[in-house]
Amino acid sequence: MTPLPVPAAPEPADAPVTASGTLADTLADTLADTVTGTLAADPERWTHDHRPSIRSRAISRALYLGLRPFIHRVPGHALSLRAARSTVDAASVFLRAGQRARVLPLIDPRVETGADAPPVIGEWVVSRASVHADSVRGLLPNGAILYLHGGGYVVCSPRTHRSITSRLAVETGLPVLAPHYRMAPEHPFPAPLEDAVAAYRWLLDRGVPASGIVLAGDSAGGHLAASLTGEIMRTGLPTPAGTVLFSPWVDLTCELSTQEQLVARDPYISAHAARRVARVVVGHGGFDDPRLALLTSPWRDAPPFLVQVGGAEVLRPEAEAFAEALTRADVDCELQVWTGQMHVFQLLNRVLPEASAAMSEAARFIARVTASDPAVPESAVA
Repeated sequence: MTPLPVPAAPEPADAPVTASGTLADTLADTLADTVTGTLAADPERWTHDHRPSIRSRAISRALYLGLRPFIHRVPGHALSLRAARSTVDAASVFLRAGQRARVLPLIDPRVETGADAPPVIGEWVVSRASVHADSVRGLLPNGAILYLHGGGYVVCSPRTHRSITSRLAVETGLPVLAPHYRMAPEHPFPAPLEDAVAAYRWLLDRGVPASGIVLAGDSAGGHLAASLTGEIMRTGLPTPAGTVLFSPWVDLTCELSTQEQLVARDPYISAHAARRVARVVVGHGGFDDPRLALLTSPWRDAPPFLVQVGGAEVLRPEAEAFAEALTRADVDCELQVWTGQMHVFQLLNRVLPEASAAMSEAARFIARVTASDPAVPESAVA
């Protein structure tokens, strides 16, 4: 077994460099404690079939009025997508992991692949309660979560999704590996899948048992996590313990979501804009690559799946159809449709009680499939 590399010192973004940054983190954590304190006092209050909270309805309405008109008109050409990526990357500088989690850069010495091979790049997100010094040594052999961020395969990064990865790290006690995978339009599919497979092999090469690895992702990252699961099965790699999907973009042709858009009031996702982006994602290869088609892939003997989707989003029919496909293949699949919730509402787990409860559900699923106990009480947040 290859010795685990010792990560470098935490990146500067994790240090409280300004008083205002520290205050912002403290206020966010205080609000999160208030949200999850309510959950702990009344654990049955927030379930996936509960009526949306006032806070959830207010945020959804604001997004519907302020953001969705712009997203609906996003042009599907390379220049506009690169501009959107630059904007998101600039804004993500202000996103932090929270006081209960720590971000460490991934160091890939390329022992197995050789110095000429492209390295696996990304970041570790770990619970401060379980990390020692500046290393994840000693944590990896027991398991890890491989998290693939969303963003339509064209925007976002591990940094933009730290509210999810840090919460997973804190609640499960497992280190979360969030790789930087290549994105369109510069690198159309299957480049992201190749990078996801490389990250999974990286964990296996370091002695992490497949039975302790959980794949997870949201939106396009949910599609990527499911596609990675299928590719692992197709190529004969050891099967992971399970897969968690948050609001997965299951069908890049957007046939089901386009139909749903006629009746749904999705707070900010537009099926028509998603279709335009999808044409850039698939590139010249089109939609014929079978690794894109999750609804028709062979899923027999796949690991357990947890699929969470918002009841108000246009992608809900896709998630339901995917869960049906898994069930037909006798796969252990749990589908949770969270009433009235928007696309990837889990990102707001410090603000929305429903999102906090959904993250706790994900932690319980991960504990079940890895045969471990949750690392912290439900009231603990990142």
